Amino acid sequence: MNRRDAIGRVALIMGGAVIGAEFFLSGCKPKGAGSVDDLFTPDNVAYLNEVADTILPTTSSPGAKAANVGAFMGVMVRDCYTPADQKTFIDGLKQLNDAANKKFGSDFMSLSDQQRTDLLVALDAEQKKFSEDRNKQLAADALKHKDVKDYKAPELPKHYFRMMKELTLTGYFTSEIGATKALRYIAVPGRYDGCVPYKKGDKAWAT
Repeated sequence: MNRRDAIGRVALIMGGAVIGAEFFLSGCKPKGAGSVDDLFTPDNVAYLNEVADTILPTTSSPGAKAANVGAFMGVMVRDCYTPADQKTFIDGLKQLNDAANKKFGSDFMSLSDQQRTDLLVALDAEQKKFSEDRNKQLAADALKHKDVKDYKAPELPKHYFRMMKELTLTGYFTSEIGATKALRYIAVPGRYDGCVPYKKGDKAWAT
């Protein structure tokens, strides 16, 4: 699966544009914040791997941790996020732990699998409401300035958990494990089939 296909699939799942997609597709690197390097500490990579593995756990195929999605998140945030989005993501590491302590009285890494799932389900609902409100605000502002030449939408903050979820999906489905174990993959294209039979439960194609 190429970059564009992966981002298109994640955007479809998330119901909106993928944060940092323009840099991911072009290979450009925005000027980053110095604290981004902290994402690559062993503790932070392990932390992000556990968050990702709660979003995409091992089932009939390996989960996100097996694909080392935590390290992928660090690269994407460093290379493809604006400084403002980098700060949101980095601050989100602490906010997620704060949410875990508030809900269960313990850091995320100390929670049981079920507690982690319950926490992330709640955060996912929170980010969906946050994103809906943000989109409404942007739409209202665009309408208000519809007659303004060269109107530029305001830079409103994004939700850190949406970023984590997007990066988990993008990282997993562009990894070797995600493409060959969770999806169906043929390394060398064969003949063209215009209509391929599909049975309920079949894996999607990576190629």
